[in-house]
Amino acid sequence: MTSVYNIPLKTIQGEETTLNQFEGKVLLIVNVASKCGLTPQYEGLQKLYQAKKNEGLEILGFPANNFLEQEPGSNEEIQEFCSINYQINFPLFAKISVAGSDIHPLYQTLTHAIPERIGEGPWWKDLVDYGLTPNNPPEVLWNFEKFLVNKNGEVIARFAPDIQADDARIIDAINRELNN
Repeated sequence: MTSVYNIPLKTIQGEETTLNQFEGKVLLIVNVASKCGLTPQYEGLQKLYQAKKNEGLEILGFPANNFLEQEPGSNEEIQEFCSINYQINFPLFAKISVAGSDIHPLYQTLTHAIPERIGEGPWWKDLVDYGLTPNNPPEVLWNFEKFLVNKNGEVIARFAPDIQADDARIIDAINRELNN
């Protein structure tokens, strides 16, 4: 398996970084957006982070504007929105592309490591019913898709966008990894 640790990234403040600082921790990587029907998931993600950060979980938010331009803001605007509306204090990174021809290398790694999502269900049909053409695997389907990374930096699970942070499938997978 390929590690996610050495892929160049930028913090939401624009500083060059990698995920090396999170080595030895369990990561839940989420592509986020502030103008999406799923945006209220920020609340559940923050609660999960508060509950599990001292056990070794890090939630990493990657704003992306790939889906109906639902993340139009600048990095500064995104950070302000998250702070004011959801009191987010888990790490946020600079806006990137998570799908398409300009997909960021991090998301290339994530999607190719685990091409299929857990929880693919009626939500996919809802997108089609709204006249949208959802991405087929391995591409990210929509905002708030979640990737679980183990303590060695290996992608081990992928959850559909409509799977909430408090879903037993996510909690059980995180707990297994925290206990390894």
